[in-house]
Amino acid sequence: MELRHLRYFLAVAEELHFARAAERLHIDQSPLSRAVKELEEELGARLFVRTTRNTQLTRAGRLFLEHVPRVFAAIEQARDSVRSAASGFQGQLRIALSDGITPSRLPALLAQCREDAPEVEVRLCEVPLAQQIKGLQDDLYDAGFSMAEDAGDGIVLTLLIHFQIWAISGRVHVEI
Repeated sequence: MELRHLRYFLAVAEELHFARAAERLHIDQSPLSRAVKELEEELGARLFVRTTRNTQLTRAGRLFLEHVPRVFAAIEQARDSVRSAASGFQGQLRIALSDGITPSRLPALLAQCREDAPEVEVRLCEVPLAQQIKGLQDDLYDAGFSMAEDAGDGIVLTLLIHFQIWAISGRVHVEI
């Protein structure tokens, strides 16, 4: 399976139209259709139901669509890690922000991180809450900020902590 197969699948899944997906990818429709067919053959499942009038995802296609964006996120993080290392950083703290949140204490927290660990690059990502929670579970983010309805005006900080030395992992919720 090649990245181009995944990129093509994602475009067709988002557009639900092969011609528009091909236009978006700046390729002809024929190579796009051929690549999707190759992907379906490799996976052993049809990903789309095609008619002359429309294109729909199959159940297998919808399941595959849940995984493909994480592949691209992991690749982007790998690229960012390499660039960080080349720039002199020795690690990354990946923080997800949801619900348009900009906690008032976040700038102070980031400044403290920079002071305590200048070799660690801090990356902020704005994502919907559901994606933040999934990203924390899938190790795409190290921490997440979101508004919590049950916390009143408070902000909930969700951390996924990995203690590699002891091979223990856990989750902590802290109201700030």
